[in-house]
Amino acid sequence: MRHIIIGAGPAGVIAAETIRKLQPSHSITLVGDEAEPPYSRMAIPYLLQGNIQEAGTYLRKDPKHFEQLRIDRKQGRVKSVQADQKTLTLEDGSVHAFDRLLIATGSLPVRFPIQGFDGANVHPCWTLEDARQIMALAKPGAQVVQMGAGFIGCIIMEALATRGVSLTVVEMGDRMVPRMMGPTAGNMIKNWCETKGVKVITGAKVDRIDHAEGPPSSVYLSTGKSLQADLVISATGVKPNIGFLDGSGIACQTGVLTDARMQTNVQGIYAAGDCAQAFDGASQTHVVSAIQPNASEQALVAARNMAGATTQLKRVPQINVLDTLGLISSSFGHWQGVPGGESAEMTDWDQHRMMSLQFEGDRLIGCNAIGWTDHVGVMRGLVEGEVSLGPWKEWLIKDPTRLMEAYLARGQSQEQRSLV
Repeated sequence: MRHIIIGAGPAGVIAAETIRKLQPSHSITLVGDEAEPPYSRMAIPYLLQGNIQEAGTYLRKDPKHFEQLRIDRKQGRVKSVQADQKTLTLEDGSVHAFDRLLIATGSLPVRFPIQGFDGANVHPCWTLEDARQIMALAKPGAQVVQMGAGFIGCIIMEALATRGVSLTVVEMGDRMVPRMMGPTAGNMIKNWCETKGVKVITGAKVDRIDHAEGPPSSVYLSTGKSLQADLVISATGVKPNIGFLDGSGIACQTGVLTDARMQTNVQGIYAAGDCAQAFDGASQTHVVSAIQPNASEQALVAARNMAGATTQLKRVPQINVLDTLGLISSSFGHWQGVPGGESAEMTDWDQHRMMSLQFEGDRLIGCNAIGWTDHVGVMRGLVEGEVSLGPWKEWLIKDPTRLMEAYLARGQSQEQRSLV
């Protein structure tokens, strides 16, 4: 049996190792398009901060790890997949046959058509090569403009701030982290960042970057304002890396559509991780959730099925926990609420603390929180457990801080009943 895994990130590596455990004699090839050993993109901010060296980003530290597991590593970019022929073609023209295929190609940075975007001092922060270029320019005192203040943007922002640069963040949304946080929470994070010396401009976008008189370059905003920048970072979001699947016959929408076994519409072809639009049993919809815990779980499910077992993905959790310059925020489930639902919110601007709860019927279906780190596990348990709160719903609307009491009274008793 020949297994090919496209993508050498966490999902691809976990899948390859899982297949090897279950099928000692099968052929496994891991295809990645970067020269470095498989590494974690989530470790790049720690590299920028100087907390680790490049080797610290590697997913497996032993240089012979994959060789010892008889997992063949191949560097190359996939040009196309011929699903009906069970082959794929690399950009070098070579054709490779498979019996089982896993698409684990992750995401790509979103790129906007901005004049001057191809300048030598404009970089995304996505690969180790990007990190090298950024570190060469992000010296103490350097003027840095970062485009984007979403989840990834906030992580990059923190790494840049530790390098002693003069940092301005430009976000086109009306608040920071707009896809994770509501208006109150997003603006509280903005306020916090500004107290830490980071300039944040919301409701604006970069129109063009002029390198003619640089360095530094001139960055022109939609508001009419201009900024000077020795370095421009593009952190405007990501999208599933699935362009090479055009014409393959593999069904895609936002990402690669999969069933509960992580199999696509083509038998023997699976997808996992940021590129997958996985079936969520809880909502009965297909969801792209680009967080590493989901990538790991999906990879395990896909690999077990590829190896001949029968395993299903139960749900695709909507979870985000973010550390922004020391301020911890979290988001679970339908944090923006649903039509006809009820909500409760409490805010303490002086202490940078906020909690927003969203209800449907007597269930907590989503929440935002800032500064309430003790409640993170309880929030997740109530949302994912679809716990019936009964009278506790009204008490939480009056006082959202009583989440732990509600969980002990309702969540644990519900778990115990399910075991009977």
